[in-house]
Amino acid sequence: MPSKILIADDNQANCELLEAYLAEVDCEVELAADGQETLDKVASFQPDLILLDVMMPKLSGFEVCKQLKEDARLRRIMVLMVTALNERGDIERAVASGTDDFLSKPVQKIELLKRVENMLRLKDVADENERLRQYIERIEASSGPFGDQRPA
Repeated sequence: MPSKILIADDNQANCELLEAYLAEVDCEVELAADGQETLDKVASFQPDLILLDVMMPKLSGFEVCKQLKEDARLRRIMVLMVTALNERGDIERAVASGTDDFLSKPVQKIELLKRVENMLRLKDVADENERLRQYIERIEASSGPFGDQRPA
């Protein structure tokens, strides 16, 4: 099953460029033009990864990322902030909002593809760990407080 990537940027040219770069990746792509639309698309599209611009109308990328990472159902979505902002304070604010990685514009195709590949691989590992954790919890719950050992 292909990965799902949401590109969130209010600049149509940036969206088209990122979408063209991602043509080499086995993925479904959706676009969002502002922060609120990004959150709405997260609910309907359920992306594995969001390429998130910082400077957007309605809600900034920082605010979107913070809301995602504060929601237990959404925090495992990987977020790659893609922005023209590259001051130390911007990077610190991105990290504080919960971003998983940070990429400065202008985006280089090879760097973007490698980061996307790595982030999708990390997402797969995290998802598998979560499935295993849930499986173990179900087994422990069904075996009772003593496991398979019964008191004498």
